[in-house]
Amino acid sequence: MERHLDAPVPQKSARVEWIGLGALLVGTAVAYIWGLGASGWANSFYSAAVQAGSVSWKAFFFGSSDAANSITVDKPPMSLWLMSLSVRIFGLSSWAMLIPQALLGVGSVALLWASIRRQFGSAAGLLAGLALAVTPVAALMFRFNNPDALLVLLMIAAVWASMRAVEDGRTRWLVLVGVFVGFGFLTKQLQVMLVIPPIALMYIVAGPPKFVKRLLQLFAALGAAIVSAGWWLLVVELWPASSRPWIGGSQNNSILELTLGYNGLGRLSGDETGSVTPGGGATGGAGGTAGGGAAGGGMWGETGITRMFDSSQGGQIAWLIPSALILLVLGLALRGRVRRTDPQRAALAVWGLWLLVTGLTFSFMAGIFHSYYTVALAPAIAALIGAGSVLAWRHREQYWVRIGMAAGTLAAVVTAWVMLGRSADFVPWLRWTILVVGLVGAVLLLIPAMTRGKLAVASILAVMFAGLAGPTAYAIDTVNTPHTGSIVTAGPSTGMGGFGGGRGVGGARDGGGQMPGGQIPMAPPAATGAAATDGGASQIRGMGGAAGGLLSGSTPTAAITSLLDADADSYTWVAAAIGSNSASGYQLATEDPVMAIGGFNGTDPSPTLAQFQDYVENGQIHYFIAGGGMGGASSGTSAEISEWVIANYAATTVDGVTLYDLS
Repeated sequence: MERHLDAPVPQKSARVEWIGLGALLVGTAVAYIWGLGASGWANSFYSAAVQAGSVSWKAFFFGSSDAANSITVDKPPMSLWLMSLSVRIFGLSSWAMLIPQALLGVGSVALLWASIRRQFGSAAGLLAGLALAVTPVAALMFRFNNPDALLVLLMIAAVWASMRAVEDGRTRWLVLVGVFVGFGFLTKQLQVMLVIPPIALMYIVAGPPKFVKRLLQLFAALGAAIVSAGWWLLVVELWPASSRPWIGGSQNNSILELTLGYNGLGRLSGDETGSVTPGGGATGGAGGTAGGGAAGGGMWGETGITRMFDSSQGGQIAWLIPSALILLVLGLALRGRVRRTDPQRAALAVWGLWLLVTGLTFSFMAGIFHSYYTVALAPAIAALIGAGSVLAWRHREQYWVRIGMAAGTLAAVVTAWVMLGRSADFVPWLRWTILVVGLVGAVLLLIPAMTRGKLAVASILAVMFAGLAGPTAYAIDTVNTPHTGSIVTAGPSTGMGGFGGGRGVGGARDGGGQMPGGQIPMAPPAATGAAATDGGASQIRGMGGAAGGLLSGSTPTAAITSLLDADADSYTWVAAAIGSNSASGYQLATEDPVMAIGGFNGTDPSPTLAQFQDYVENGQIHYFIAGGGMGGASSGTSAEISEWVIANYAATTVDGVTLYDLS
């Protein structure tokens, strides 16, 4: 007989439970915080915005790339707010910026434990939390400064609140769901919407109130989401454009355009105006593509049902997907004839739908896709592993259940065998050990005597090793390796896809400059006119180096930093550079505003040539720094500004970087 979740827990069991939770959270905290500063500025695109927000409340509110508010990052600012506040308190450093991200990871593990524990007990909660903590891509993103860390916590929180609503039917829990979704929108816009269909469908079926009231409660959740996200959107849209920064990633200075276009439907269709092609040019209008279109391949890799298992994504997230799906089916079968409002079946349904909806979306989206996006799958997989395993174990006396558990174990073994085979030089003995131990564990599950009493411990340990050893090894490698750049991956190099399976562009163990999908980036078209004859023109279109590039931050030397620092107080911007990454390193080194011409890709029409000329005439910009923006200088306003500067100002080279004194 199953204990009611609110029934008193025996004192000894409660003590063991809290010791287990403490060990899980302390272990997660140590893993995520240990050596946190080794990654330096991590993704310097966001680091520059964090620095700006730590010294300017206006930059803080908008998520501006610089404290003088020339342009914003291409995401809403909520994740930046946490990091900027930390930097305001502790000062600018890698550790101060990244510690909120690590704590979000610990919080995500704790919240997942709390959610699964309520329906399936402490053991299930601990297993789910452990599975999340050791997921390689989770270990990566909770030690990095991308928005995904906060997004994951908010998505878990939304499901947690929805399950509380299933328990008592109170509207306040649905309103809280909406608040969490709204905050998720302010973190990474439409990606949070992937959790809405699972929650809505689950509550429509399993919510305690009558059907009409359930619908009204879901509308209340929708209203809460609109309010909790809409207030910021409304302020940004109504704020006079002349006194706020340009909305980065948009072509018309509109947060709504950014939401529905570059960060919205364009990610699904591949039509992302303002993105760049492998050749380095900006896309045109609706007819341009940024990543291969819907044909099933291209710049961002092959689309299709197996995408989560390919060489770019597999080692990040795929380890337990087959096992989670098997346990989902097994769990639903075990709860098949219970009442409509059964919380266990509802929980399995919402986590399962999360996995399916998000996984299928990622598998078939034709636009920009990075392997670290898959962290959004990690909570659903971990939840199904924890809940499904414990539920099945409680019914192990039924032979078909034991067969299902054995199948789930074998699925984990096969997946680990494939994943570890892609990095053959990485702890080569582990692959064979998982195979042997996993096969033994699967056999033990089929023997009734080995699932009872003290003998059951051997079966449990064998199965847990088979399922968790592979991702744990990848996670440990991830924690012990610095990651920098705009596109990073967890685990050891596989030598295939995703920048060669490396750690990041512009940072430790990068994949040699390989584009997602295994393509080698081609050089952008040569400049025309004056730019073609100047020695600095090639640097303006650089992929990387000291001046930075499209995907890697600049790395200024002490001489360049001193040059920019000189008379910095006399200028609004100590320098301007094409592309946010190129500008970021200079800004972080000087802690003074550096204008990112054209935003992340260098393709946003901000500032215009006329505006830039006015800034120069008014003495607001000291230097123009050549370099950066792979596609930014080949067309549009970035090219116009580059050519005008090169034609009218003398070039100076300092430590290999070309600068133009505009004063």
